Amino acid sequence: MTAVTTTAPRRRTRIVAALAALMAGAGAGVVLGTSPAHAACGDGTFQSQVTVSGSTWTARNSAGSSVYTGTDFRAAVQAGIGSLTAGRTSIQRVVVRGNGTMSAGTRISLPSYTSVSVCGTINVTGSGSGDYAPIYSRGTTNIEVPYLNVTGTPIYGIFLRNVTNVWLGQIDMRLGAGLGVRIDNRGDTSQWTRNVRVDNVYVQGASSHAMETYGVDGLTVGTVTARSVGESGLLLNQTINATVGTVDADNAGAGTGYAAFRMANRNGRIGSAYPNNIRVGTVKARGGGRGVFCVSESGGATIDRVDIANTGNNSVLVENCYNVVIAGVSGTISGGGEVRIAARTEFAPSSGIRFQNLTVTNTNIRWSPCTGSNNTISNVTRVNSTLTWC
Repeated sequence: MTAVTTTAPRRRTRIVAALAALMAGAGAGVVLGTSPAHAACGDGTFQSQVTVSGSTWTARNSAGSSVYTGTDFRAAVQAGIGSLTAGRTSIQRVVVRGNGTMSAGTRISLPSYTSVSVCGTINVTGSGSGDYAPIYSRGTTNIEVPYLNVTGTPIYGIFLRNVTNVWLGQIDMRLGAGLGVRIDNRGDTSQWTRNVRVDNVYVQGASSHAMETYGVDGLTVGTVTARSVGESGLLLNQTINATVGTVDADNAGAGTGYAAFRMANRNGRIGSAYPNNIRVGTVKARGGGRGVFCVSESGGATIDRVDIANTGNNSVLVENCYNVVIAGVSGTISGGGEVRIAARTEFAPSSGIRFQNLTVTNTNIRWSPCTGSNNTISNVTRVNSTLTWC
């Protein structure tokens, strides 16, 4: 099949300095990620240690005195956290050494200025409902989880609400149910959750999203890897000033409208405008539901590179979004559902959408219905692909 190149005038957009300023100043005056670079789990200084011998857990404070001895893993870790200095204004560390089990209807709660490294695996059993998680924090500041491995059936693997200055390091979850990482402000929506850094998250087998945010201002993510999760790989809701390195999803949201990477609920909207404040390096999607999905008055986003193949639903769907670029640098889309600009009647139609620098093979490109304005397509090579453009 002969390739056909489609071009149309590009729309020039202003790239605001907000994101650059955020990245330059993120965490100014706050020390996040205080563990030595590339250190192994549990290396460095700590103020409490939780260890296991046989079935007996022991938590010790900074003086080496036991603050808990018994068979309850969760209680031991909570006691270790509780042994840290009361009223502290700098981060103190707890190191957990060994594999433990806890119920889905329980929590390990982190107060402000707390770092917990789990050098082992937390296996979560049972089921339940509510905001329970092996790692839980709410209304706090300066929280670190440099290392965490979770298996089993948590409701959430990590649940953080109305928090500021957060660092999640190497997070690995091999689950049978639940949602991987949830970070939001839904307890008090008048306050943003702010200054969140996430290095690497791997989630397999979750019944919901691998990672989800809602109401976050200032988010830096290295890599989110999702394997056979029930919904999205990475879902950003009402999140602004965000930089994401890579979303790598295989079989995310199969049979659903969810996507490897989804933006919803006015994600990227600052005030009443959509300056370019969401930047994603790469979205890779294989199978599953959609590849990229922008919906419900979201926008202000550039995805530099896309690598999407054989999705069960749309490869890319942009629905009532504004100022979105796919792909800023390059991209390939092969098979799967069509690449589409769509619209719901309850929101203003999409505008300022740019599809560019793409090779699209064995699937079609469509703008329908013909509402909205200033949507452009340029430098797109189509192979066995039709174009329907307004």
